[in-house]
Amino acid sequence: MTITDISADRRGVAAVMATMGHRAREAADALAHASTKQKDAALLAAAMIIRANVDDILEANAKDLAAAREKNLTPALLDRLMLDEKRIEAMAKGIEEVAALADPVGVKIAEWDRPNGLHIERVRTPLGVIGIIYESRPNVTADAGALALKSGNAAILRGGSESAHTSRVIHASLVEGIMASNLPEHAIQLVPMTDRAAVGEMLKGLDGNIDVIVPRGGKSLVARVQEEARVPVFAHLEGICHVYIDKDADLEMARAIVLNSKLRRTGVCGAAETLLVDEACAATHLSPLVSDLLAAGCEVRGDERVQKVDTRVKPATEADWSTEYLDAIIAVRVVKGVDEAMRHIARYGSHHTEAIVTANQKTADRFLNGLDSAILLHNASTQFADGGEFGMGAEIGIATGKFHARGPVGVEQLTSFKYVVRGSGQIRP
Repeated sequence: MTITDISADRRGVAAVMATMGHRAREAADALAHASTKQKDAALLAAAMIIRANVDDILEANAKDLAAAREKNLTPALLDRLMLDEKRIEAMAKGIEEVAALADPVGVKIAEWDRPNGLHIERVRTPLGVIGIIYESRPNVTADAGALALKSGNAAILRGGSESAHTSRVIHASLVEGIMASNLPEHAIQLVPMTDRAAVGEMLKGLDGNIDVIVPRGGKSLVARVQEEARVPVFAHLEGICHVYIDKDADLEMARAIVLNSKLRRTGVCGAAETLLVDEACAATHLSPLVSDLLAAGCEVRGDERVQKVDTRVKPATEADWSTEYLDAIIAVRVVKGVDEAMRHIARYGSHHTEAIVTANQKTADRFLNGLDSAILLHNASTQFADGGEFGMGAEIGIATGKFHARGPVGVEQLTSFKYVVRGSGQIRP
């Protein structure tokens, strides 16, 4: 019985999801032993099929976009939802890049011998079944499915209602590639309903069949997952990212990095939401930075010092320092050097991504070593907070927790490990 048959069944959401969980576990057992060649062949076939289905994907995406506009979704959400030929090609290339990555499964992380002759190996092994819950980004269907498959895991994908039509076409392309390589049809499953109760069933763990949940979406979704999940979660609640301009920053470099960090794509979690400027360079750097942002159509909310730069700057409230705008809005503050910048970030940040712009290596090291965010950059845009840009091929999300996975979650982070101990008859006294 196919997924379509399941969705037509009237047994209810719980029964549908339970069936998907059991099928995912069976697929995971098979994938754990699949060869690298098989997995790579499936991914390369899926990429080829996505390219062949570009017209169908665009047609489905147009339906989703039309519905989203009727619901008055924000420009940031519309940008996340929208696909064009360039983005679809990037999606296909992303799958190919995942296929080109080294297979983490079975890799020996470490090995050593004990005095009693035992040989011990720590070996990477798949997590099992990964549940991915996401909202308006249809590309997550491809990225998450590809990463799960490469790392030997089965995936249950629950996309948002906003991207339902697009995700179905992308998912069908993935399944076609999987089946062409004789891998389990249910290695990557897409929840066939938009009922929110399906999310609740996934958070319960589907009778123990889900090993980890990865939420990708807004604060309310991630908060619900973190609060209700009965299985481990890889996630970040918010992306309140900062750029700090130090007194020793090159002005032209700072201008380019600030604009890119904020405005390249405002709806991504790595977009800068707060700009901190050292008071020691405010006289030379603050006005050009603020003027650039305003000229580019970005709303600037600043403290008293920043407001004096331009009458268009709006007063920043206390809430602005801890707000993830995901829009062309930025909060700007003048601080007394790197130490105050770090105190501000520690108080208001979300441990996601922070950048410092400075020519002073000592100051940069203080910033990089003194903060505890998942990603820290020196003289580079916060928009590099992305698994693809890290050479991971793609990412299933960004994690800001401190256990197992942190930062971009790629194929390696989707594995655990086991110990393999080889002996020659040893017994413990």
